[in-house]
Amino acid sequence: MATHLLKVTNNLSKVLAKSTRLQFAAYPASKRWRSAQAASYEDTILNVPETKVSVLDNGVKIATEDSGIPTCTVGLWIDAGSRWETEKNNGVAHFLEHMAFKGTQRRSQTDLELEVENMGAHLNAYTSREQTVYYAKCFSQDLPKAVDILSDIIQNSKLGEEEIERERGVILREMQEVETNLQEVVFDHLHATAFQGTALGRSILGPTKNIQTINRNDLVEYVNSHYKGPRIVLAAAGGVNHDALVKLADQHFGNITAGYETDIPLMEPCRYTGSEIRARDDNMPFAHVALAVEGAGWSNADNIALMVANTLIGSWDRSFGGGPNLASPLASMCAENNLCHSFQSFNTCYTDTGLWGCYFVSDKLRIEEMCYYIQQEWMRLCTSVTDFEVNRAKNLLKTNMLLQLDGSTPVCEDIGRQMLCYERRIPLPELEERIEAVDAEVIREVCLKYIYDQCPAVAGVGPIEQLPDYNRTKASMYWLRL
Repeated sequence: MATHLLKVTNNLSKVLAKSTRLQFAAYPASKRWRSAQAASYEDTILNVPETKVSVLDNGVKIATEDSGIPTCTVGLWIDAGSRWETEKNNGVAHFLEHMAFKGTQRRSQTDLELEVENMGAHLNAYTSREQTVYYAKCFSQDLPKAVDILSDIIQNSKLGEEEIERERGVILREMQEVETNLQEVVFDHLHATAFQGTALGRSILGPTKNIQTINRNDLVEYVNSHYKGPRIVLAAAGGVNHDALVKLADQHFGNITAGYETDIPLMEPCRYTGSEIRARDDNMPFAHVALAVEGAGWSNADNIALMVANTLIGSWDRSFGGGPNLASPLASMCAENNLCHSFQSFNTCYTDTGLWGCYFVSDKLRIEEMCYYIQQEWMRLCTSVTDFEVNRAKNLLKTNMLLQLDGSTPVCEDIGRQMLCYERRIPLPELEERIEAVDAEVIREVCLKYIYDQCPAVAGVGPIEQLPDYNRTKASMYWLRL
């Protein structure tokens, strides 16, 4: 029996070997790996589907990228966030986002939730300092239903008194949760001190006293003042047909007005102030600190160089391990000397300004050293960064940017944000060329402009007794040698 099985196995092996030889014979060696060659980086960014843009008569923009997949993401990107609020109604944009899902003139809250669930879709929203976003993820065949729902919730929300009172409690609980996220707390403090006295200095959720007093009239007034055609982008990515979406947009958003009944709201410039804010609590286990300088706005030509510089600083976490061979000199220093638990560089952009800096978490005894090494690294960017480091950072930046566009939702978000910031979607080849144009000389020039001898903004929370005095921090923003 065993001999018979062995013969069968040997015969099968010969057949497979013959089949394999025939298969390889059919494809010359030069063509065998052509499919792998076709997936080169250059070909990939050139083969990204075109972003098509149309504009309705009332100014609503429709922008799509059709990748042909069976699902899609469609959303409304509205140029209205907490920056458009006043001290009196701060928090109303976020409150309005919560109220959008509490029922409309056509759908009760239960009907809305059931309709979304029956589609197998996901409906969500978020508010930032400059934008409010409502979006849905669904099957491509359900795109008309999703657009209908998005149209309904921003134009026909009931904003009932009972729902407002109920949601008031939800938002207050959300504020308590945010207060436990110390990174969010530090960045709110950082904005409060860096842009003090301006709209960007206020938080997105607003103060407790405002949440307790916001009423229906405040919500209606905000919608009537800011939800205007020229300030709305309907973006979609995935399996979407542009012409079909334009027809849907005309049907559902064509009645949105383009003009203003009262004075046209203008975006006031937000003045940056080098300063600090400290919230000392020695009972907390770790110190959370952010150092920043004023960065560039979205459309500023220096922004690309600042993005590369941000990548050069990098990020690190103690759980990553690593040592002297880490790409980031600051990360290598932290790993070898146990300076902190984690750090991350950031480049937060707004229309006309931004914050560029570093956030870290450390033991209370290492704060001073960590601040010293961060600022030393900043000075090195201004004076002696090399082309080798810059080229490595550029490659990492391009990789991260492409990885962030993996899926219909991040692509849709990229389209919506860029349409509001630039009024167009920057093609990937153009973006790559802009990144490639940055070299060590450009980094030194831009960092000298934005970092060297500038007044920093500092925010610290926790056991921060060792956080250096502000005058010392300011004095570390330059070297006596160049």
